[in-house]
Amino acid sequence: MVHAERFWAELRTVHETAGRPSVRWLLQNLDSGNATVPKSSALASWLAGETAPAQENTQFFMVLAMHLQKEAVQRSDGEYLAHSKERWSELLIRAQLERRKKQGGRPPLKTRVSKPSAGPVLLPPSPDGFTGRTAELHDVLASLEPDASQTYNGQADSTVVASSVAGMGGIGKTALVLMAAHQARDKGWFPGGILFADLRGYNPGASLDAGAVADRFLRALKVKAKDVPSVSEDKCAAWQQELAKLAAQGRPLLAVLDNVRDPGQIEALLPRSPHRVLITSRQKLSTLPARRIDLAPLRSADAVTLLEQALWAGGTGDARTADEPQSARRLADLCGYLPLALRIIAALLRDQPHRTLHDHADDLAEARTRLDGMAYSGNDREGRPLEVRASFELSYRHLTDTQALTFRLLSVVAGPDISTTAARELLDRPDARRVLDDLARACLLDSREAERWAMHDLIHVFASELGHTHAALDQRKDAIQRLHHHYCTMTAAADTHVDTMPGPGDSRFADRNAALAWLDVEHANLIETAVSATALDRSDTATTLAFSLTRYLTHRRSFDDLIRMFTTALTILMENSELHRVGAALGNLGNALREVRRFEDAITAHTQALTIFRQVHDRHNEGGTLTNLGSALLEVRRFEDAITAHTQAVDIATELGDRHREGSARNSLGSALLEVRRFEDAITAHTQAAEIATELGDRRREGSARINLGIALRKVGRFEEAVAAYTQAAEIAAELGNRHSEGLALTNLCNALREVRKFEEAVTAASQAVDIFREVGDQHGEGQALINLGTSLNQVSKFEEALNTLSQAVDIHRRLAADSQVSHDSGLARALLLLAWAGLNVKGGRALPGARTAAQEAADRYTRLATGRPDQFTELLRTALEVLVTTLERLGRIKEAEQIIRQLEDMEPQRQ
Repeated sequence: MVHAERFWAELRTVHETAGRPSVRWLLQNLDSGNATVPKSSALASWLAGETAPAQENTQFFMVLAMHLQKEAVQRSDGEYLAHSKERWSELLIRAQLERRKKQGGRPPLKTRVSKPSAGPVLLPPSPDGFTGRTAELHDVLASLEPDASQTYNGQADSTVVASSVAGMGGIGKTALVLMAAHQARDKGWFPGGILFADLRGYNPGASLDAGAVADRFLRALKVKAKDVPSVSEDKCAAWQQELAKLAAQGRPLLAVLDNVRDPGQIEALLPRSPHRVLITSRQKLSTLPARRIDLAPLRSADAVTLLEQALWAGGTGDARTADEPQSARRLADLCGYLPLALRIIAALLRDQPHRTLHDHADDLAEARTRLDGMAYSGNDREGRPLEVRASFELSYRHLTDTQALTFRLLSVVAGPDISTTAARELLDRPDARRVLDDLARACLLDSREAERWAMHDLIHVFASELGHTHAALDQRKDAIQRLHHHYCTMTAAADTHVDTMPGPGDSRFADRNAALAWLDVEHANLIETAVSATALDRSDTATTLAFSLTRYLTHRRSFDDLIRMFTTALTILMENSELHRVGAALGNLGNALREVRRFEDAITAHTQALTIFRQVHDRHNEGGTLTNLGSALLEVRRFEDAITAHTQAVDIATELGDRHREGSARNSLGSALLEVRRFEDAITAHTQAAEIATELGDRRREGSARINLGIALRKVGRFEEAVAAYTQAAEIAAELGNRHSEGLALTNLCNALREVRKFEEAVTAASQAVDIFREVGDQHGEGQALINLGTSLNQVSKFEEALNTLSQAVDIHRRLAADSQVSHDSGLARALLLLAWAGLNVKGGRALPGARTAAQEAADRYTRLATGRPDQFTELLRTALEVLVTTLERLGRIKEAEQIIRQLEDMEPQRQ
């Protein structure tokens, strides 16, 4: 009972991964609509692998499966591999049929279908394991349905062109039209017949012309041999006459024309309504009066399902995709979600039943040899080779010399796509767009976005193979140099606008917004170009782009990209002994490391940079590095060392008359002074920093100084002034489009507004901060903003909302605390404490049971924190214990509360 066992195995897996919800809970909580709900005993037997759902319970089962899948995906953080509805339906139907056959008795009733077609049906078998393509199949069938309205430019139309977005071979065009044709046959839509012809448009041998296809179709329609004309044009005319006869009889016919190269090959064959025709091609055939359906690669989940079904073919019981879900997804990704590649990999794996998917994926990881691993000896049932490279070669063979050269050179693109402008530079052709259009029509490029062009991953590998083979002939190195020069010069021009200092930017961009828009679009291309440049003997590109992109990537908070680029750049610069640039690269790397909270690594990088600048007697950069080093030292609570570094930085900047660096150093010094409670000195430093930034017109640094000034003002109870400082900072950040700084300003503004009892405004500020941090992907900032929002909601008596908000804050800080970082652990303790407090308020005088758990965990965490830093956390521990006492008393747990009270009494001597 292979199918039933497979069904139960899948159901058992999803049920366990979803947390094994009980039968009672499922029956009470599932929204099953109008579905027939089974008895609890029946549902229990499904989950126990004893019976399969009866036919009348199919709808309920689908609701159950979708619910369990959703829970399983959430609980496993995406590790559980979800199936489509179609896949669950298939598993259920096969299990039901297998069980009925095993049990004997009357066979299941067959669904009544329309009368079999009276006309000939010449179709290859329905494709095995057809997966996904639900929307595309629906569109094809909608166009075939006899009552479907078919219009094209206001004229009658009965043509559908099925092709891939990229136009590549192996994407499943034939499978789609065959599935549609078989379903149309089952529905009885074409009593005149269904005829299929492979026109071999891309085969190495001769292709079929319209006359040859017409001859074959006429004979299929029982036209006598003596009545079939001998001339091609006459055959096509006779075919149209037969179609007219069938139309007059009310017997529409479907023609399936597979593997068409160009419109001229089939124009004489196209029927008029009520007949229909399905066409597949590696060209888009835009000149045909046809409704086009472009096929993209499969979705990830469908690709894995196809791999699974191919491994299961013949009832082998191969469970490797279920046993190794991550490796299955990785294999699908390496195959580019291309059906042909997936079937080949499945065939290879079927020959090696003990080989793991992980090992096979490792073999395919190297791009240069990936296509070698996507070949299987023999042909498919249509006689085509089971080899991805051979499939692509059929398309490549039909390119002109110019198109082939362009195709090969495009493989030098390291990023996900290329713009038309960059392609002109790469190809050194003013008419590059025309050739790109040609390749898109030939299904070797994808032009989904205006003026941007992309290759499927496997086609890129194929083009790269050809490019290296023809490198000398194509002058490939010169092409790479042109593309890299374009990226470097444009990035440098855009960088002149990213800086917020006053002054004109490069004329290549109209303004800062235009420069940022270009950088946003080219972001991934520029990063990949930089990190791959060394392998292309273009180390200058790697270093130039790293320095030119620093301000932009900092503005967009893409610190992981900065770390990647400067790690590469440092290797190059050290080899060349360029000390000044090594120091600058270490400084930029250190700043990025600090932003991703790798503080010790940041201190190391800045210390090395400082050594270099002192060695070469560069006082200017020595001062800037001291500022950066001080900021990193501050993060690890080395406050006096930080103050020393910042003070030295201020002295050097003052000595050199560098007002820009003096302002930065004073702002950083103020933050360090704040930590040692020198509040008035901190206020002075931040005020001076803000004044210098205003004097220089440096809006970004002015905003930063005003945020820090607000923090210092709050410490001395000057709350109204703090509100003004934060408000100015938020306005500056919004003006500059610096969303992260805006979120920081709003978070702090919320705190200040609560101090002046403007609670509703505080709620608004915190809500905006939460949205911003979610937008930029800063979980640390989001967690802090949620705490502020929850606190503010408590103060306006919105206890239910506060409880929900603080629960989110706890979840975020719990994930962050897994890094064992003190700042995150204290954030979690604070979130738990506030959650417990909200639990006391939400029921008006009573406590939610969860409040005790939250208060206890908060107290436990503050106990550990206070052990290491009693000056900072002892009072917070006391507060947590007091909240725990109140919670226990309201829950009637008096003895436990008395124990905590004694613990608080023992702490009193410490307070004195």
